[in-house]
Amino acid sequence: MSGLQMFQNLSLYGSLAEIDSIEKLNEAMDKLTAAQEQFREYNQEQVDKIFKAVALVATQNRVAFAKYAYEETQKGVFEDKVIKNEFAADYIYHKYCNDKTAGVIEYDEANGLMEVAEPVGPVVGIAPVTNPTSTIIYKTLIALKTRNCIIFSPHPGAHKASVFVVKVLHEAAVKAGAPENCVQIIFPKMDLTTELLHHEKTRFIWATGGPGLVHASYTSGKPALGGGPGNAPALVDETCDLNEAVGSIVVSKTFDCGMICATENAVVVVESVYENFVAAMKKRGCYFMTKEETKKVSSVLFGEGMRLNAKAVGQTAKTLAEMAGFEVPENTVVLCGEATEVKFEEPMAHEKLTTILGVYVAKDFDDGVRLCKELVTFGGKGHTAVLYTNQNNKDRIAKYQNEVPAFHILVDMPSSLGCIGDMYNFRLAPALTITCGTMGGGSSSDNIGPKHLLNIKRVGMRRENMLWLKIPKSVYFKRSILREALSDLRDTHKRAIIITDRTMTMLGQTDKIIKACESHGMVCAVYDKVVPDPTIKCIMEGVSEMNVFKPDLCIALGGGSAMDAAKMMRLFYEYPDQDLQDIATRFVDIRKRVVGCPPLGKLIKTLVCIPTTSGTGAEVTPFAVVTSEEGRKYPLVDYELTPDMAIVDPEFAVGMPKRLTSWTGIDALTHAIESYVSIMATDFTRPYSLRSIQLIFESLSLAYNNGKDIEAREKMHNASAIAGIAFANAFLGCCHSVAHQLGSVYHIPHGLANALMLSHIIKYNATDSPVKMGTFPQYKYPQAMRHYAEIAELLLPPTQVVKMADVDKVQYLIDRVEQLKADVGIPKSIKECGMVTEEDFFAKVDQVAIMAFDDQCTGANPRYPLVSELKQLMIDAWNGTPVKMNE
Repeated sequence: MSGLQMFQNLSLYGSLAEIDSIEKLNEAMDKLTAAQEQFREYNQEQVDKIFKAVALVATQNRVAFAKYAYEETQKGVFEDKVIKNEFAADYIYHKYCNDKTAGVIEYDEANGLMEVAEPVGPVVGIAPVTNPTSTIIYKTLIALKTRNCIIFSPHPGAHKASVFVVKVLHEAAVKAGAPENCVQIIFPKMDLTTELLHHEKTRFIWATGGPGLVHASYTSGKPALGGGPGNAPALVDETCDLNEAVGSIVVSKTFDCGMICATENAVVVVESVYENFVAAMKKRGCYFMTKEETKKVSSVLFGEGMRLNAKAVGQTAKTLAEMAGFEVPENTVVLCGEATEVKFEEPMAHEKLTTILGVYVAKDFDDGVRLCKELVTFGGKGHTAVLYTNQNNKDRIAKYQNEVPAFHILVDMPSSLGCIGDMYNFRLAPALTITCGTMGGGSSSDNIGPKHLLNIKRVGMRRENMLWLKIPKSVYFKRSILREALSDLRDTHKRAIIITDRTMTMLGQTDKIIKACESHGMVCAVYDKVVPDPTIKCIMEGVSEMNVFKPDLCIALGGGSAMDAAKMMRLFYEYPDQDLQDIATRFVDIRKRVVGCPPLGKLIKTLVCIPTTSGTGAEVTPFAVVTSEEGRKYPLVDYELTPDMAIVDPEFAVGMPKRLTSWTGIDALTHAIESYVSIMATDFTRPYSLRSIQLIFESLSLAYNNGKDIEAREKMHNASAIAGIAFANAFLGCCHSVAHQLGSVYHIPHGLANALMLSHIIKYNATDSPVKMGTFPQYKYPQAMRHYAEIAELLLPPTQVVKMADVDKVQYLIDRVEQLKADVGIPKSIKECGMVTEEDFFAKVDQVAIMAFDDQCTGANPRYPLVSELKQLMIDAWNGTPVKMNE
C-alpha cells in the first residue's frame, strides 16, 4: 500500500475541524484566539516541554511525512524530503531549545532593564507546494516555542499531506500540554485564504510560497514576514577549487530537484577555467544542452509571459528532457543551458525551481561580478548569491559582497543547503523562510527564527548614571612649591615648552619656570604670544613652535587664556588633522558624545598648568575656551584635555591688579555656586563647591584690598582650584552660558559677565516649580531652592539657620553675593559697566539669547531655560533690576 493510500485510510482531520467555509473559519479563529490567550500565560518550562515533544514526533515521522508529500505533489526527491523534514525538526530544536522565549528573557539588574517576551499571534502560516511538510514542521515549532498559535493555509497541490502533518503535530502538542486548537489548518480555497489574511483576529502573517501570496500577505494590512524569489547566481572564478565548486553546485541543484528558493539558478564561470568546469560538470552527470534543446526545454519550463509551468517544477533532469522531446543519458542529473544575456526574454536568466541550470561565461572576475549583479537584480534582489573562490582573496569577497545586491552571500558552499543555515556554516541560523530585505520588498533580511515572532516588552527601572571624580594626577599647592613639583619630572622629560603671554615674560615669571626646569636637566623653549581669549590663529602659531622644538613636556603659565591655549596646542600638535568643530559639538552626556578628543600623551607626555590668576580653575579642568576668528567663543570639554599636573603656587598671583582680582574671584565663586546646584552634582563634588565658596567669602575682599596679603592670596588661589575640581565633574549652568556670549558678542570680560548675571540666575533657578526642569537621572525633582539654601546655611550664623525658610535663605545668599560684588568694585548692571551701548545691546540680545541656549553649559542647569527667559534675564542684568525672591 502506498503512503498516500495509507493516508487516505486515516481520519483526515482527526480532532481538527475541517475549515472549508467562512462560517467555519470564523469559528476556528474564535477558538484560535481563545487558545492564544491561554497559551500566553504559559511559562518557559511548559513551552519547552511542548517544543521538545513536537520536534520529537516530527523527526519520528520524517519518512512518512516525506512519502505523503512526494506522492501527493509528484515533485522532488522523496529521500531529500526526508532530510528536509529532519532538518526542520532536529536543527530547529537544537538551535533554539535553550532560548528564553516566555516571560522575562533578560534582566540587567545593574542597568535596570528587564526584557519580557510576548507572542505576536495568532499567526497565519502560508505553506508552499515545494516544501509543504518541512515548512509546516518548521513554522509550527517556531510558533510553539514563542507561545504563538498558528493556522495554516496550505497549497492546493499539497493539501492532504499538509493536513496530516498538522494533525500529527497538533496532537503531540496538546498531549504535551498545549492549548486545544493551538495549531489549525484551513481548506485550500482562495476566498478562505483571502479572508484569513484580512481576518480581524489575524495578528501576524508568515508567508512562504509564490510571489502572489507573499505580495498579498504584505498588502493585507497585517504585520507580515515572507520570502521572495531566489534566482541565486553562483560565480566560479579561476582561483577556486574547481572540483569542490562543481560538487557543491551539483549537490545543491539536485537536492529535492532544486525546489529550495536559494538553489542556484545560474552559474557564471570565468572564461579561463570554463572548459575545465564543463568537463567536471559532465563528469558529475550534468548535460549541456544544444541551443535547440535549450529552446525546447524552455518552452516546457515557461508558458506565456514567462510564467513558470508548475508541472515542470521539482522534476528530474531526465523527466524534463522527456517532456521537451529529446533524450539524455540515464545518469543525467542536471540540464545546463548556456546563455549570454540577462533579460526577460532569456529563460536561463529566470528562477526555475527545478533541475535546469543557466550557464554564463565571464571574461574575468569583474565581468562575472557584473553578470551576477544583473541576475540578482533581474529576478532575486535581496535573496542569495554564491561565490566560489580561494578564501584568501579577501578583496574579491569584499567586491562581491559589496556589489551584488543580496543579503545572503555564501562563499564556497552549496547554495540551497548553505542558505538554510547551520549545515555548512554553523552561525547561519537554520530556517526555511529566507527573506529578501527591503530591496526585495520584504520587512526583514534574516533567516526567520523565534525572535521574529516575539514582541519584546521592555521594563526600564530608573537608574542613575555612573559618575566619577576626575582630576589631574598630581595637584601641588603651597608657596614656593614650583621646584619641588617639577622635580617629579626630571628623569622622564627632557624638552619643555612654556606657553604664556608677554606680561609673564616681562614680570620675570617665565624665568622662574626656566630656572626650575634647567635645574632638573631640561632644555626650555618659550612661546609667549598667547592673547586674551586665544584664537585659532594664536593656537596654531604655538603648534608651529612645538613642531620645531619637539617638546615632551608642556608648561602653561598664566591665566585661563594661557592654560586653554596650551591644552589646544597639545591636541593639535599630536593630532594636526583634528577638527575643532567636531570637538566643539554639543552633547547631553559627555560619555555619549558623537566626537571626542583622541588619547593625548603620545608626544607631550605631561601637561603642567601653573595659574597666575585665581578664578578660572583651568589648571584642574577638562575645559578650554577657544575664540573663532569671527569672535565667537567655543567652550570645549573633554577629559583628555585635563592637565596631568597642576601647580597652585600663590606666589605667582601676588601683585594681581585689583580689577583682575575682583573679576576672577567672582568667576571662581560662580564656578562653585553653579557646580553645587548643577543637575550633575554629587556627594563627591559638593564638598569642593562648599569649601571654595567659604574660602572666597572669607578672602576675596582681603585679597582685593591688599594685593600683598599672601594668606588671602593663597586661600583665593586654592579656592579657584577647588572650585575647578567641582565644576570639572559637576559642570556649570546658565550663568556661564550667558557669560560666554556676553564676552564673545559684547566683549565683556568673562569674570565680570558672570558677576553681572549671577544673582539673577540664582533667583531664576531657585524655584520648586520651574516651567522645565533639567533632565538627568540623578536629578529627581526640582532641588535648586534647597541647594542654594544649603550654601546660605554655610554663611549664616548658626543661630539663624533654623529660623529661616529656604526662600529667605536664598535671599540671604543673593544679598551676600551682591554685597561681595560691591566690596570688590563690581558695577550693579551691564549698563553701568559701560562696555556696551544700549543700542548695541538691544540690537543683539535676541541673537545672544539663542547662542546662550546653545551653549554647552546650559544642559547642566537645574532649570532648563527657554530662550525668551534667557533674554529677560539679560535685560534684567542690563537694567540692574534688584533681585528679590518675593517679587
